Amino acid sequence: MTAVRTPGKFHSPLAIGAPEPLRALPVRLERMIHFVPPHNQKIRAKLADIAGKVDVVLGNLEDAIAADEKEEARAGFIDMARNTDFGSTGLWTRINCLNSPWMLDDVINIVSEVGDRVDVIMLPKVEGPWDIHYLDQLLAQLEAKHHVSKPIMIHAILETAEGVKNVEDIAAASPRMHGMSLGPADLAASRGMKTTRVGGGHPDYSVLADAGDDGAARARYQQDLWHYTVARMVDACLAYGLKPFYGPFGDFSDAAACEAQFRNAFLQGCLGAWSLHPSQITIAKKVFSPDPGEVLFAKKILEAMPDGTGAVMIDGKMQDDATWKQAKVIVDLAKLVASKDPDLASAYQL
Repeated sequence: MTAVRTPGKFHSPLAIGAPEPLRALPVRLERMIHFVPPHNQKIRAKLADIAGKVDVVLGNLEDAIAADEKEEARAGFIDMARNTDFGSTGLWTRINCLNSPWMLDDVINIVSEVGDRVDVIMLPKVEGPWDIHYLDQLLAQLEAKHHVSKPIMIHAILETAEGVKNVEDIAAASPRMHGMSLGPADLAASRGMKTTRVGGGHPDYSVLADAGDDGAARARYQQDLWHYTVARMVDACLAYGLKPFYGPFGDFSDAAACEAQFRNAFLQGCLGAWSLHPSQITIAKKVFSPDPGEVLFAKKILEAMPDGTGAVMIDGKMQDDATWKQAKVIVDLAKLVASKDPDLASAYQL
């Protein structure tokens, strides 16, 4: 079993003068984590408009940023953090992985320059709790040195076989843990999976209908390659009060498949997904905002069972304490969505 700090020490700052660790995650709407390349000046010029359309803006410093553009991307992120009013929209960055030559400067420069502006640091290729412990201690030292007033949270990307194996220990590693995202492309490579797709299903990963006596063609039903991993991630996150997310969907031309993958993740318990292209913002907003009909029905359940006990019949369906808990999850999410989206607030009657 991996050693962890005792309860009395768990919520103590790891450096003298560092801010107190949070005891509960801030309540925020995070349906889409929208990736932007910070070294692109045209994108940075549009950030105020982008921030009004998404729940989280993430300045990406890792994959998709060429080696000779890493330092420019880092400087661009610091510039956008310093000079953009993000309002209620979260500001995250994905730093380079721990074994890269850029990671240390990413953290040192960002915390020293704009530490009070950054909500979450996304850490790629997390293998185990030791990776979280290292970044946790480093952040505390830098927060203390540069008088950062609120702790910067850590979001782990689950994209190696070892990371999946250690997912519960990663979730328990630190009070800085915000949540986790599935990283299907790197995970596929780590596992030796035979696919070049970035997320989504695969036509060869399917079950075949039984053969009939008439010799007719047998139907194939494509399966979800990521169901097992998403389920493990959701269980680990929710057991420790963290937030699970689906990651990237790489085929920007297939909106229907993207929506299907996002919806699978939503139904399994994920709170949001990455948007790598503007078209995916709309998809994530649609999928990770509860359906108005479900919200109205859930409100009926809560109104009929104010204290969450007993059993009632609503529209011919029996409701009890278990369905009351399900209804509360939906209504609580709807209230968050309504706080940012007037049209859905009206549809939810909130």
